[in-house]
Amino acid sequence: MSSFSGLNRKEQLENMTKSKYDLLVIGGGITGAGIALDATLRGMKVGLVEMQDFAAGTSSRSTKLVHGGLRYLKQFQIGVVAEVGKERAIVYENGPHVTKPEWMLLPIHKGGTFGSFSTSIGLRVYDFLAGVKKSERRKMLSVEETLQKEPLIKKEGLKGGGYYVEYRTDDARLTIEVMKAAVANGAEAINYVKAERFMYDQKTVEGIHVKDMISNKMYQLHAKKIVNAAGPWVDDVRDLDYSRNNKQLRLTKGVHIVIDQSVFPLHQAIYFDAPDGRMLFAIPRDGKTYVGTTDTFYDKDTANPKMLAADRTYILEAMNDMFPDVHVTEDDIESSWAGVRPLIYEQGKDPSEISRKDEIWESESGLITIAGGKLTGYRQMAESVVNLVSDKLTEDGTGSFKACQTKTYPISGGEVNGSKGFVSYTARKEEEATSYGFTEEEGKYLVHLYGSNIDQLFQYGKQFNHINDVGLPRVVYAQTMYALEQEMTVKPVDFFIRRTGAMFFSIDWVREWKDAVIHFMAGKLQWTVDQTDAYRNELEEELKDAVVPIDKQR
Repeated sequence: MSSFSGLNRKEQLENMTKSKYDLLVIGGGITGAGIALDATLRGMKVGLVEMQDFAAGTSSRSTKLVHGGLRYLKQFQIGVVAEVGKERAIVYENGPHVTKPEWMLLPIHKGGTFGSFSTSIGLRVYDFLAGVKKSERRKMLSVEETLQKEPLIKKEGLKGGGYYVEYRTDDARLTIEVMKAAVANGAEAINYVKAERFMYDQKTVEGIHVKDMISNKMYQLHAKKIVNAAGPWVDDVRDLDYSRNNKQLRLTKGVHIVIDQSVFPLHQAIYFDAPDGRMLFAIPRDGKTYVGTTDTFYDKDTANPKMLAADRTYILEAMNDMFPDVHVTEDDIESSWAGVRPLIYEQGKDPSEISRKDEIWESESGLITIAGGKLTGYRQMAESVVNLVSDKLTEDGTGSFKACQTKTYPISGGEVNGSKGFVSYTARKEEEATSYGFTEEEGKYLVHLYGSNIDQLFQYGKQFNHINDVGLPRVVYAQTMYALEQEMTVKPVDFFIRRTGAMFFSIDWVREWKDAVIHFMAGKLQWTVDQTDAYRNELEEELKDAVVPIDKQR
């Protein structure tokens, strides 16, 4: 079993240089994590490098829905709807602590994108294509029933509504849990390590020179097959290879804003028309409501996309059009995030029209690239890639591997007997939490974040009784220790954004505990004074960017 601790990164990276992997993955988002898990379960020796933190790109900045793609039905992408619709249930059952069903209301207004008849037919086809279970099949609602579900929506021109199920997720935690499952099965994964250039054996790629972004040291990693799953950076990685073909990505940016429920008391998830005909989501979560997404072509800094004033205005105008009695202003925005979607370029198409289908291609050098696709389809994308790798290694006579195992394999934290078992598991752990010094409310919070890994958090809670004052309450101490020792957390931003999601949905909690957590992490990870200052500044920048558009900052 491989280690996944932030305390021994250097040692792990040095060990990785001594291996020859069957498969080396570039990219630690959901696609790369899925590939690592699939390949490891088949018996491959797998390594993975990520130049930022795991899930730091698109995989922590989505709409946080494992959804069936209703809007792709509108674009007649029947295959996409059928594929991702069926994958939703698999993602849910394999990790019910990070993915949950969410009933979605689609208000139908006169002159809107969806009419009553087309919505009824569309949702029926959607249910059929996506293999939706009986209890979650669509319902058509009258005007009165629609307003009963959500009184805040615009009454003028309202003709009724469609009611159907989507699945809400914590995208970053989903990625981390998939990565941890891969590591638990023998994969070696490391963050903040960047692929700098390829090594070749007679024009066939056989390794990469990588740079540790923390120490700036260079290392060499070797593999029989290399997969480029770098998301928005796929073309950058392909540029390092002599045999790049002519396919390319087109990046689009999506922005979401977060408002407290006291200001925007939405209690029903809504999929609604913006005035320009695009569709947005408004979703209640943990005492907040988040709204998005925008969809604009993007060619700026891929690593740090930010909300612009125009993005904020667009979402606020769409919200105030659909929810006219709420009157949300820019001062009500508590937090925001922006993400970049890597889509396969299609000439002449608007951002929202470009297909979300994934594609795999292999260059003359043997480098395999996967691009496009959606969060929902990550497991299936991984299966396709690993099938190809398996076939290639078998042809070469360098290995023989099992078929895909991931369809029913629980991700880390998912050992709770599926979605049905998770209900009783949660109740049991909430009660048990009190014997470790947590409240029942804290137990509920922890079990929904960590699933069956909560027992490790409980042990940190117990440990808390025997240590001197660390300046942190028990629950924050347990989470920080778990993040450092079990989830390869390297920086404060990793903890506050991707390990807990607090930057988006509990920004006041971040402000309250950031100094104490930084102080604690600095001691554990033995940072220099300069490192501590740099990481503190990085977190402060993220806090500022979450509230103030980048082009409005002084």
